[in-house]
Amino acid sequence: MSTPDKASYRPCVGTMMINAAGEVFVGKRIDNKEGDWWQMPQGGVDDGEDLDEAMLRELGEETGVGPEHLEIVCRLPEELYYDLPAELHGKLWGGKYVGQRQAWYLVRFTGADSDIDLEAHKHPEFCEWKWVDADLLPELIVPFKREVYETVVAGFRPHL
Repeated sequence: MSTPDKASYRPCVGTMMINAAGEVFVGKRIDNKEGDWWQMPQGGVDDGEDLDEAMLRELGEETGVGPEHLEIVCRLPEELYYDLPAELHGKLWGGKYVGQRQAWYLVRFTGADSDIDLEAHKHPEFCEWKWVDADLLPELIVPFKREVYETVVAGFRPHL
């Protein structure tokens, strides 16, 4: 497979946040009307933003969890890419991108469940959340992101 054109993919960070039991945080997207899909926090990197800063910002916006309740364990060495399905081409991100390229982090959540606040940001992304076993992640995510989730789980397995 040839290397994808980075400029065609939206820069993004994704976070596998695990609790003391080794379970992974997933949220159910507010805007997903077609299916019972759950995902880990992820979001775009702003121009000039450091990846660590982007990850902490996005995780804070989506879960309400601050850096005081997190320990960064590691980051996957390579970016992971996924393409949007054809029906979404031109509908997201101003039509500028065909998919996302993601830097994935593994972080340990050191707080209490009460420190999670899905409404911490004025534009919540999740309507529900839960802790799940990492092996369930690929079956919980929308199908076009499944391969990415399989790679994330495999890449972080030694640290879970």
